[in-house]
Amino acid sequence: MNNKRHSFQIKKLILIILGLSTFPLCTCNAQITAKKWNSEIIAGWNLGNQFECSAPGQDGESMAIGNPDGAIQAETAWNNPVVTKKVIKAVKNAGFNAIRIPIRWQCHITNPQAMSIDKQWLTRIKEVVDWCLDCDLKVIINTHHEKWLEGRPTHQYQKENSQKLALLWFNIASEFASYDYRVAFAGTNEVHVKDNWGMPDTENLEVQNSYNQTFVDVVRATGGNNEQRHLIVQTYACNPDFGLNGGLVIPKDLQGNGTDYMSVEFHYYTPWDYAGECKYYFWGKPYKQYGEVSPNNEKDMTDFFDRVAAEWSSRGLGVVIGEWGITDHYNTSQADIIHENMAYYSKYLVSEARKRGFATFVWDNNYFGNGSDKFGIFDRKHGMKVKNEWCLKGIMETAK
Repeated sequence: MNNKRHSFQIKKLILIILGLSTFPLCTCNAQITAKKWNSEIIAGWNLGNQFECSAPGQDGESMAIGNPDGAIQAETAWNNPVVTKKVIKAVKNAGFNAIRIPIRWQCHITNPQAMSIDKQWLTRIKEVVDWCLDCDLKVIINTHHEKWLEGRPTHQYQKENSQKLALLWFNIASEFASYDYRVAFAGTNEVHVKDNWGMPDTENLEVQNSYNQTFVDVVRATGGNNEQRHLIVQTYACNPDFGLNGGLVIPKDLQGNGTDYMSVEFHYYTPWDYAGECKYYFWGKPYKQYGEVSPNNEKDMTDFFDRVAAEWSSRGLGVVIGEWGITDHYNTSQADIIHENMAYYSKYLVSEARKRGFATFVWDNNYFGNGSDKFGIFDRKHGMKVKNEWCLKGIMETAK
């Protein structure tokens, strides 16, 4: 970037931080729309519990911003091995064509006033992103577990957090400005009042909406491919119910962009009593014969997806289901039929999402067993062996 262009972009960033952003006409070369980006995804996968970890020995709920000793080892802090090229290739070979990489930046900040990112951490993130692109995978990078941001969605912290978010995304977006359209950015993650996942009040929604606008403004201000980069904004807590019926205010984009290069993200562990709580072993009408099923069924899912499409797709926005999954839970005598049911749910969700042009990214935290939080699919500790064949089978049947 030449000095004149760089100076102009810095001035725009200052305006954004001061809340005086402008919306110049976009003059960059067109990239594919967010809707097309999403529709091309057969199935997406989450590289969970790796780059969003806290620094080794650090409380995962800490709001501290800095670069503590050993922070570069964060990707193994939650008992997962180092990510290798083999991991990415295995995901590609299994049939996935997109990867979401959740990333915590707050424990890799060398200058909190400027939200400068440790160069070694950036190099490592770029290495993994490049491996994904070498396999022709689409990629989402985000800000994930930024506790200073996610846990305080109130007016008291809004200005301070928005300034930090603007600086952080300016640094991230500038580093990735030359990357092609396959790389998308997601502004926040599950922003919610700490320990409260319930209904937000007007203040909480206003703050999350302001975060989304700050994210869009600052990424566009970095220029280049970022002027039409696919940007993904989030509902409060990434709960779709909190974004529907006007809860999510769609950010303003550059003149000429409209809503063509923006998606709405939510997470869908629904119904929770089946997917996460382990209250029910079965979901869906065909499985009533085997035991008690969750009250939420196929019609509930399709009706809900139709509401999402009516609210956001109809306005030109893409839709990204950034996380979904079913924790492995079963009783020994019915393990086979329960796992068959999980395949059925997986196929139903991904196929119904794809019918509506939604992109889906299954959550994989590399945890296996029987009970809560067992969302593993590939065993990263043992050569990427598939240990959850049933969900993978259900997902990939939609590709046919």
